[in-house]
Amino acid sequence: MSILDKTIRLLVAGIIFFICGFICQSWWWLIGLVPLLTAIYGCPMYKIYGFIRKK
Repeated sequence: MSILDKTIRLLVAGIIFFICGFICQSWWWLIGLVPLLTAIYGCPMYKIYGFIRKK
């Protein structure tokens, strides 16, 4: 995963947290956890795709 990919995911997570958490004040900010966690720990689809691609 590249630095650009992680940066984009973190920005998307931040925007979702801000809009849904502070402006709308709803529980929808939890959706922002998906891009945040994939930016921090890596996307499982990349690992699966890389595994399939190596065969």
